[in-house]
Parts: sequence; C-alpha cells; structure tokens
Amino acid sequence: MNAVTARIFGVELRDELRAIVREPTSLFFSILMPVGFFVLFNLVYGHDTTQGLSAGTAMVATFGTYGVITVAALQPGIGVAQDRDLGWLRMKRVSAVPIGISLAAKAAAALLYGVGVLALMGVAAAAFGTLHASAWALLRVAAVLLLGTVPFTLFSVAVGLRFRTGATIALLNAVLFPLAMLSGLWIPIQFLPSAVRHIAEFLPTYHLAQLGLAQLGGGTVVIHVLALLVTTAVATAVATMSYRRARI
Repeated sequence: MNAVTARIFGVELRDELRAIVREPTSLFFSILMPVGFFVLFNLVYGHDTTQGLSAGTAMVATFGTYGVITVAALQPGIGVAQDRDLGWLRMKRVSAVPIGISLAAKAAAALLYGVGVLALMGVAAAAFGTLHASAWALLRVAAVLLLGTVPFTLFSVAVGLRFRTGATIALLNAVLFPLAMLSGLWIPIQFLPSAVRHIAEFLPTYHLAQLGLAQLGGGTVVIHVLALLVTTAVATAVATMSYRRARI
C-alpha cells in the first residue's frame, strides 16, 4: 500500500468510525445491545459454572462471539447499501477512491468496534468478579473471535451490494438473531434441546464460539477451524458474485 492509498484508506476509515457513532440505530444494535445483554446475563448467571468454567468467563467467548459478529454482520453491509442508495459508490467508482479501499475501510471499522465490544465485556466481567482467565487466554479469545468475523463481514457486504438499505437491515437481522439463538451464544448449548444442538453443529457461529471457549478451557479446535474455513470460502464466492452483479 503506497502513501496515497494509505492516506485515502485512513480518511475512509475515520469516516466509517464516525458514521457508526452518529447513527443511533447502528450504535444500539451493534454495540450497546450486545454489551447490555452480556451485563444482564452476567449479573444473573455469572457466578454459575458451565463447561468447567465460571459462566462469566465462558460468556466472554459466547457473548463475545455475538458481539463481534453483530458488528461484522451489520455495519459493513448496511454501510454499503446506504452508499449505493445515495449514489456514493457510483461517485467513488469514477473518483480517486477505489471501491475496494472503501469496502476495506468499512470492514476495518467493524473490526475496531468489535475490539471495543470485547474490551467492554471483559471489563464488565472483571468488575462483577466473574472473570477467571489469564490475560494471555483472553488475548487468544479476542484474536480468534476477531479473525472469525471475516466470513460474516463478507456475507454482510454481499447483501449490501444486492439490496437496498431497508431490505439489507431486515435480512441481516433475520439471519443474525436465529444464528445467535441456535448456536448457544445466549444460552449454553448443553441447556438447549437436542434437536437444536444438532442444528448448531452446522452453524458457523457455533464453531466460532467453540473456538473461543477452547482458548479458555482447552478442547479440540480442528473441526471448528475447518468449518470456518469452509464458511469463509463460501462467503468469499458469494461476495465476489454480488460485487460483479451489483448495480453501483
């Protein structure tokens, strides 16, 4: 990346970071609601034990998964759809701002907000006395969850390139909330009906949460990594197709 490209990316990233804060709906659903759910469940169940961990510690991985994918699955796609509706992507296509840089800035902004969400959850759990994990383990959880947002970001962009803003918001939320419920992100997977547990094994959100939990308490990771790699490959293909067919 040369100096000019880096400067353009910096400006785009700054604008994207500001856009999320300026938009009350995005701020609430992407940041405040996941952190609020985490605080509520931590206050009620944080001192219980699940999967050999304190529930408050396990929630850093499960609710953390919900937090990062909420930002990654909503913000880039909604931003792309809004830019398409307003004609900004068309203008950028004929300006000095490559569309790829603009899309990368949206993804990077979502990633940075994901870091913020995880930090808030960790601080809250520590304040409640329910967090029992080393700093190294928590850093591993954060790294795994943030890397795991890639397929969700790609899917979000694919939707934003194909639908208008209202439809994008509705579709992404319609996918996100069932994924969270069926993957055990709010309620520990062992407490869900057996039929739901079988469904969860086919969901990328479940595998991402299990990878996060593995950083806290050990366990196999190979199957979860493979599942996310397959999901990323599929999401890349879908995003590429959407970009090629998009009416920008």
